[in-house]
Amino acid sequence: MATLLFCPVTFNLAEVTRMIEVAKAAMPRHHAVFLGYEDDFAGLIVEAGFEYRACEPAMSAAEREQALKFDQGKTVRSPFTDALVSARVDVERKLIRETGAEAVVIGTNTTSMISARAEGVPLFYAVPFALTRPQVEQTARLGLVRGTGRLAHAADRVATALLRWAYNHASLAPRAFGRVAKANGVPPLKTVVSLLEADHNLLTVMPWELEGYELPGSYERVGPIFAHLDTPLPPIVTALAADDTPLVYLGLGSSASRELVLAAAAQLATLPVNVVAPVRHYLRDDDVLAPNVHVTDLLPAHRLGGLVDAAVLHGGQGTVQTACAAGIPFVGMGLQPEQVWNVDQCVAQGNALALSPKQAGTPALADAVRRLLSDDGLRAAADRVRDAYAVEDGAAASVAAIEATLAART
Repeated sequence: MATLLFCPVTFNLAEVTRMIEVAKAAMPRHHAVFLGYEDDFAGLIVEAGFEYRACEPAMSAAEREQALKFDQGKTVRSPFTDALVSARVDVERKLIRETGAEAVVIGTNTTSMISARAEGVPLFYAVPFALTRPQVEQTARLGLVRGTGRLAHAADRVATALLRWAYNHASLAPRAFGRVAKANGVPPLKTVVSLLEADHNLLTVMPWELEGYELPGSYERVGPIFAHLDTPLPPIVTALAADDTPLVYLGLGSSASRELVLAAAAQLATLPVNVVAPVRHYLRDDDVLAPNVHVTDLLPAHRLGGLVDAAVLHGGQGTVQTACAAGIPFVGMGLQPEQVWNVDQCVAQGNALALSPKQAGTPALADAVRRLLSDDGLRAAADRVRDAYAVEDGAAASVAAIEATLAART
């Protein structure tokens, strides 16, 4: 039995749930310990029955927002100061030694890139393919400039080339990572890719997302990993599903905004549908949505197959994969390049439609949902993708990859 230390960013819902699924797959052969700094979704770890170590220093709300923008490539400013990075590396190194962890498994907890290596423990990163080193290096157009015309395509190629250079060569990583890495005796982290590449990178994608790409030796595909919350569906969902009115799922994860929720809900209110929307964490107490939009807390979306007719999603991998596995056609509005990639992959499979976030508050969203509800081709594609997902188990494959590495080290 090995102790595995899981380090998700605990204010990122997809990362927390992805790590929980891998930890479940590791039981009972291994012991899982979770580390986190913010308490946004840490409760899900405890509810799943895992040991959780709440650590300091935590980020303020403003620092979290800035970290999210940095991760999404919307700013070069970062909240990672020398004091923050150094303190977190110290905490993580101490916990690795205290628990006897033989492997560290992360989401995008960048300080683990230093702490695990300083302790000589193999580092595993369960990660989408988009914006990884091989995807950026080998993709001619990353969709940074949207559009279908020749001018847009040309502009996207130029933007992609600039990003590729900056990603791999420019010293854009917060300087604290270089200084703290050096102080801990590991190679300094200077480029963006150095912050996003572990010893072993486990790609949580379907086979078709890797067609035409060659993977470096430190990368392997494990397959989709998404939340399976161990809670019952709210009674409102089953009641609405029993009605003859079409039921639409509005899922916007943890990286959207109140403004996007309100815009999308307003458009869905114009349709003859019912909407179940686990978006309560975005809303203020004085927000009033239309009667056909039923707001809930987070719910076990993997159980919505056969109950929901269509979905409106932000494009995060977790929400996209959940819809795919449930056979639900969806419209996706990617908020940043990785999410745009997730949606575009499904558009290519035929089970999704793509819009921009700016279109959330326009009739284009209502039109897209009408098409989801009436297009037999979209439904057939959603069924085909669901069947492909049924034979995948990314969490189990991740554990197998970890075990193989540990066995080789032994």
